[in-house]
Amino acid sequence: MMRLKVTFVLFLLILPLAFANLRVGFYRRSCPNAESIVRAAVRRRLSRDKSITAALLRMHFHDCFVRGCDASILIDSNSKSSSEKDAGPNLTVRGFELIDEAKKALEATCPSKVSCADIITLATRDAVFLSGGPFYFVPTGRRDGLVSDPDEVNLPGPTLTVSEAFRAFRAKNMSMDDMVTLLGAHTVGVAHCSFFLDRITRPDPTMDRGLAAKLRSICGAASGTNPDPTAFLDQATPFAVDNQFFKQIGLKRGVMKIDQELANDPLSRRIVSGFAANATLFRTRFAQAMVKMGNIQVLVGKAGEIRKNCRVFNPRRRI
Repeated sequence: MMRLKVTFVLFLLILPLAFANLRVGFYRRSCPNAESIVRAAVRRRLSRDKSITAALLRMHFHDCFVRGCDASILIDSNSKSSSEKDAGPNLTVRGFELIDEAKKALEATCPSKVSCADIITLATRDAVFLSGGPFYFVPTGRRDGLVSDPDEVNLPGPTLTVSEAFRAFRAKNMSMDDMVTLLGAHTVGVAHCSFFLDRITRPDPTMDRGLAAKLRSICGAASGTNPDPTAFLDQATPFAVDNQFFKQIGLKRGVMKIDQELANDPLSRRIVSGFAANATLFRTRFAQAMVKMGNIQVLVGKAGEIRKNCRVFNPRRRI
């Protein structure tokens, strides 16, 4: 397959570039306002909830790493079957209402044209950009999956070592550089205390003492109404997509084990240092890695379907 080089810049006319069976501007004729409709929904939500960027990044990752980027994470469970939403790692995934809002607007404008999988991908890109991150062109044309099985959800967790986490990324044809770059998404978002409690309940030489004390105070405030408090993963600019996360973990201020491991492990620390020193390099690589992740095991052509409601499969046609 011909390899096409995509240059990521902040402002360029959209070009009809192909990327592994997807292409930029896929909806140019069938739904010309598709991307602007999605962006408007993201902008409205972001104006009242800055945390939505982290939520969408997490949703996109959790979707693509299970059966590929096919919106299987959006399916609701019903009385007959459970869906990916019921799997442990997905119980705190959120942002589904934003996808619903964008889908409703798209169906009103161009019914059965824009896939839910593309909505997730576009919404994530827009949230990243509107939170100070890079703008990048998103190849579209994904189709929605026909299966959503909680037993298939097996995602890399926050307590893994770099080598252990990389196995999951390598299985998706992602490089070590890709993994470190994508974990840079932790520049926004939070983690529940239960994910890092072991690092603050006993001395951890890899964590800054001041941060450990701050986290103990946060987690010590657990109550009946808030049994598992949260802490920002980036202690400097928690709502901005930038390279501060890499600077923080270089100072032993990584909250979760896997984050701090990135700065300590010989396999990844050179990449971390490079991103910490060069914000432009991180922006460029983040855009490239997001596009690459968004291409994992996509359904195209006549595979899958275009859901009318992102939460349910389309009714099966009788033969």
